[in-house]
Amino acid sequence: MTTWFNMSMQDSASPIMEQLIYFHDHTMMIIIMIVNIVTYMMITLIKNKLINRYLLEGQLIETAWTITPAIILIFIAIPSLRLLYLMDEINNPIMTLKTIGHQWYWKYEYSDFLKVEFDSYMIPQNEMELNTFRLLDVDNRITLPMNIFIRIIITAADVLHSWTIPSLGVKADATPGRLNQTSFMINRPGVFYGQCSEICGANHSFMPIVIESVSMNKFIEWIMKLN
Repeated sequence: MTTWFNMSMQDSASPIMEQLIYFHDHTMMIIIMIVNIVTYMMITLIKNKLINRYLLEGQLIETAWTITPAIILIFIAIPSLRLLYLMDEINNPIMTLKTIGHQWYWKYEYSDFLKVEFDSYMIPQNEMELNTFRLLDVDNRITLPMNIFIRIIITAADVLHSWTIPSLGVKADATPGRLNQTSFMINRPGVFYGQCSEICGANHSFMPIVIESVSMNKFIEWIMKLN
């Protein structure tokens, strides 16, 4: 149970994902306050026996319940817009990874290096080892250095796919004939799992994504072995 919880709810590994978690907590606190106030008002109205049959208007209360939601929406909208701009910004990437979605596997190309490309398939159940995760591990993991900005160029060769790594706060559609791009920075070493988030066919749920974050020295050694 502990292993499955850690796999489905991985800790954030990028600044963007940390900001998304903070925004979620910020919004949930506002929602909890609203629910508590509305619940209190409903209970008060139900238990209150004082009724004014001749009440026609209450300008003060009407003004309050019009202005207050507008102020609450401002407190939600400002951090939300800030996050949208941060997620869309490409901050002078140090390296580029090209991702191509196929039915039903991913192909990766390291555009900054010569002849570094490979396909990434899910490991079949009959070939699994003790240290692999069912439906999540792949035969060729993406190896990326941490603490640098990385640009991901995403496209598809056949149908719509969606390249998603929840712990990095990354989700981008892979569209045939179109290049989408996003960027992120991994701030700690580790192995991070994701899956295709678009219903792309019969084997849609068998397109896992695995990123292995390593130090720059280990990444250079890995690239040298491939070349």
